[in-house]
Amino acid sequence: MTGLQGKFVVLDGGEGCGKSTQIELLRRDVEAGGIPVKVVRDPGATTIGERIRQILLSPEYHQMSMRCEMLLYMAARAQMMKEAILPSLGEGKLVISDRFVSSTLAYQLGGDGLTSADIKAVAEIAICGRWPDLTILLDMPPAESAKRIQRDKDRIEQRPLEYHVQVRENYLAQAIADPVHYRVIAAAGEREAVHGAIMKAIKEIA
Repeated sequence: MTGLQGKFVVLDGGEGCGKSTQIELLRRDVEAGGIPVKVVRDPGATTIGERIRQILLSPEYHQMSMRCEMLLYMAARAQMMKEAILPSLGEGKLVISDRFVSSTLAYQLGGDGLTSADIKAVAEIAICGRWPDLTILLDMPPAESAKRIQRDKDRIEQRPLEYHVQVRENYLAQAIADPVHYRVIAAAGEREAVHGAIMKAIKEIA
């Protein structure tokens, strides 16, 4: 797995698709192979990022416009790149991010007229042009994944099912448009089977 050193991988997908579980399984196996790993969550991973995360996910801010939402995600991302991701990549670690720009291209696309080009242009500045080497999309119908959320839903999760169906379509469209850097993995299967599919995808970039 030495080829994974200095690589940047994102696990993304709709609410309740199992990202957190799969990231921990991935970390376990990569570290067992002798490769140092840095795991971050987006938004978050820094003091500033975690504060922005609180604002973004709090139902208190229901009046937030989609452009404001997009820019806050990018601000948190910019800080995470500077403090966590770029230094870790420079140290030869495999960086695994729970969500990234792919989430913004799914959740905020179309809101307030936002286009893919708009989002990518802002992202290019926020992430210093360092795009992921691989984005793995854990795919599951929203009606099924919503049943996995066993807590009070945050501001984004509270949006109607129709919104989350569109989010899923936006994710899949990204993978169709960029098959080199995206892999779609069905997330409804057994945990270890999903993990196996993720490991197969990871080894393709090693």
